[in-house]
Amino acid sequence: MNLNGKTVVVTGAANGIGKGLATRFAREGATVVCADIDTEAACSVAMEINGHAVICDVSDEDSIKALIDHVEDEIGPIDLFCANAGILTLGGLDIPDEDWDRIWKINVMSHVWTARHLVPHMIARGGGYIMTTASAAGLLNQPGAAPYGVSKHAAVGFAEWLSLTYSHKGLRVSVLCPQAVRSEMTRGFEDSVASIDGMLEPEDVAQACVEAIESEQFLVLPHSKVLDYIRHKSSNYDSWLRGMNKLNQQFTGDD
Repeated sequence: MNLNGKTVVVTGAANGIGKGLATRFAREGATVVCADIDTEAACSVAMEINGHAVICDVSDEDSIKALIDHVEDEIGPIDLFCANAGILTLGGLDIPDEDWDRIWKINVMSHVWTARHLVPHMIARGGGYIMTTASAAGLLNQPGAAPYGVSKHAAVGFAEWLSLTYSHKGLRVSVLCPQAVRSEMTRGFEDSVASIDGMLEPEDVAQACVEAIESEQFLVLPHSKVLDYIRHKSSNYDSWLRGMNKLNQQFTGDD
């Protein structure tokens, strides 16, 4: 997909990866809708790129539907929807159910709700594009953060399902799986396990996304080392699990 002249929605656009995507897409000539629960920050980004700002709480299906309906009715048919908003929850068996419920809604169900209300529109007009921001944790898991690793695995799985179900009807899907990227989410975690191969800037991630969208590539890996880890995991699962267990001990202090 060439982004010039396209209508693009980015959730979580107020900062971090979302802001980087919105800014880069605008440079590519797209009309960008900055959707975020932080209205003031979203408006600031939209003003910088001559885009639009819409409040959206991705933990609520009605809010996502309202966003899609507003853009489709008032701005233009959505060509690319970047389901980027997400949260990080640290911990393991100690995490209470309400925290699992919240991260599940934001990191997983938001993608389901987006597809539920947008894919029929896209299919009716011959296709469209959805890009989901997951994480390398969705491919490799996350020591010290069970809800994050599990929910991001589900996000990758749902993106796969969308592609295998609707690609013949013109729907294109990409899933973004970076390691650490400088943002509010990673503030204070610069030395975490996700930063083991370095922390990228949002602009670097946006560049990788533009290239993937232009070539309609499913898996977007701004940290190239992740591909090596995936290959090791698939070639020797037990060895990979032993290595991850050592990594878990190193970064969580759980001896």
